[in-house]
Amino acid sequence: MRYHDKRLYAVESKNQLVAVPTTTTTTTTTTVTGERKRREDLLVAKARRSYDPEASEKLFWRQPSRWLVRNAQIFVPLALFGTRVAVDILIFDAEEKHRPQRAKELTEIISKLGPAIIKAGQALASRPDLLPSEYLNELQKLQDRVPPFETRQALERVELSLGLPKNGFSSIFELLEEEPVAAASIGQVYRARLKKGDDQGAIVALKVQRPKCEEIITLDLFILRWWARRITDFLQIFFGRDLDLVSVIQDFGEIIFREIDYVAEAENARQFSLLYADFERQGLVKIPRIYEEFTTNEVLTMEWIEGSRLVDGAGLVRLTGNAETPARIIDTLVQCSLRQMLDLGFFHADPHGGNLLATQEGRLVYLDFGMMSYLDEAQRLAIIEAVVHLVNRDFEALADLYVRMGFIAPNVDTRPIVVGLATALPDVLDASVAELNVKNVVSKLGDVMYTFPFRLPPFYIAIIRCLGVLEGVAIQVDPDFRIVSDAYPYIASRLLTDDSPELKSALRRLLFKDDLPQWARFEALLERASGSAVYDGAKVVHVLVDLLVGPEASNQLRAALVADIVDALDHLGTDAARSTIKLFTGIQLPPPPPIATRGFPLFILDATDNLVPNEQDTLPPPATETILKATKAVQSQGATAIANFDSAAAAVENLREYAPLVQRITNEPALRRMAAEVAAAVTERAASRAIRLAFLPLSNSVSPSSTL
Repeated sequence: MRYHDKRLYAVESKNQLVAVPTTTTTTTTTTVTGERKRREDLLVAKARRSYDPEASEKLFWRQPSRWLVRNAQIFVPLALFGTRVAVDILIFDAEEKHRPQRAKELTEIISKLGPAIIKAGQALASRPDLLPSEYLNELQKLQDRVPPFETRQALERVELSLGLPKNGFSSIFELLEEEPVAAASIGQVYRARLKKGDDQGAIVALKVQRPKCEEIITLDLFILRWWARRITDFLQIFFGRDLDLVSVIQDFGEIIFREIDYVAEAENARQFSLLYADFERQGLVKIPRIYEEFTTNEVLTMEWIEGSRLVDGAGLVRLTGNAETPARIIDTLVQCSLRQMLDLGFFHADPHGGNLLATQEGRLVYLDFGMMSYLDEAQRLAIIEAVVHLVNRDFEALADLYVRMGFIAPNVDTRPIVVGLATALPDVLDASVAELNVKNVVSKLGDVMYTFPFRLPPFYIAIIRCLGVLEGVAIQVDPDFRIVSDAYPYIASRLLTDDSPELKSALRRLLFKDDLPQWARFEALLERASGSAVYDGAKVVHVLVDLLVGPEASNQLRAALVADIVDALDHLGTDAARSTIKLFTGIQLPPPPPIATRGFPLFILDATDNLVPNEQDTLPPPATETILKATKAVQSQGATAIANFDSAAAAVENLREYAPLVQRITNEPALRRMAAEVAAAVTERAASRAIRLAFLPLSNSVSPSSTL
């Protein structure tokens, strides 16, 4: 049964929260929100029992004895902590000084308050708009580990959930170890063998939910929501902070209710396996099989896979006997995660070390699918655009993007935010792409988001958590790993090949500043993109043509581009001619006198008033290296394509794929004019250089040696 094809809500019945399925008919809508919601429904499995705060309130307000004691258990330690922070602010004016100490105290308090509060603390660790960086760093250390409950209780829960008779566990499963192999706040896992069914004898991981898990979480969410209202009002009145903490608890409740529904987790695992089957076929990723016959909302039975945790690079080498295994597994993890987030949008939002394994064959194994998330196309493009603006240090464009993404209200003046970004980020962004660290960048961004009125949506929180956890896992295996460096080739390739207006606009800002080509940026972008498996040279040309002939392309830009290309071709042609003459005749010609270009004078006077060539003009023009690297990239891609063909017919078919591109270039009037201008200028330049080379040294009394 696909539970996410139905909508369920909680109602009060005999003092208990029960789920009532209600089949709904999806109506056609033209709103963007509706489209995104339907797409997400197709991917992220919905919990059988969704979080319904209104139903919870109706129930618990009528049963004060059920929540007053628990409220005191939560409130007293947190209130004492809040008092200490208030004293720091109001009396000693030392809140910032004491932040590291207070952050440790808060983490210690939360770790003792139970599963829902621990998970709430972990969720807060990804909220730079709510807490300063000192608190975020400490909360990230929260461990979701609690003592296991008794195996006897676990077996009874399995029997009850699967509809087995008392003591009927042994008719289906054989425990291979009496104690659980892992225990967390929501459930624990046993290693067992199937004794029944088509897969009799298979070794399985049997995941059993804790008794009263949902009841405890529902109660804690009710209390957290009540306090969220009080704290939101308090911050608004006394500190002017407009934070909607109630919506934060709402988002958290929806996430944790999906996580405690094992049927939803099983559906997520199947969806994940379907979408990323190519990684499995290539032998890079392994996704455990789900045994649906023995899976319910409280019990999950999945394939047992032997492997090693991703915590030690040397251990992975010993496991596989291959020194290249750690780097390959980490690359697989990052590339698969990138495809999840930026290609299809359905991604694993909690890829920490406990949810990942490496097999002896060197395959990456995903284990837990309770926390999944989805990015729609607009959100995926926005993430790529944000990375580009960060690397490009274009903080004004980044602030505009935050407004479009809904992080900042449209009526907010973004100028102070731009200044804040420019002040906070250069220390971490001045490093090369290879040295960029996600944790540092997120920390600095978090300082800005905490200071200014940002509101972060759930998808962005999921991304922050995912990227931070990914880099943390990767660094355990390879201390020198940087996720931005590993991810940037993919992002650069998407930027150069994507047809979306958003990314084209970002590319235009990156490559053309004040209608002048930025060749160094294009060269760096091309070099990075060509290292990606999804790079396609033909698509790159298509996108560049769009930029040159589109409505936003000016004549000034095209003229500047022609001038730079003429300079570069002139430089390359001159060097090629001299090399050819030397090769066939052995004669080393002196460098020809320069042509006045780019505003430089032809000749200048040296210290003794002799006329000498201007060395500034003899330097390689800015477009030279870019043209050379672009040519090499095309040659490399062509050679690779030819090497992959097993017949002449296949080669011809591949050439036909480029025919529309060639036809488009030749049919564009603007490009034809540019090509004609380049050809005429290069021809004129070559003739002029030849004449000057022959006659200028004699007419200007400059010896050939002085022009070398």
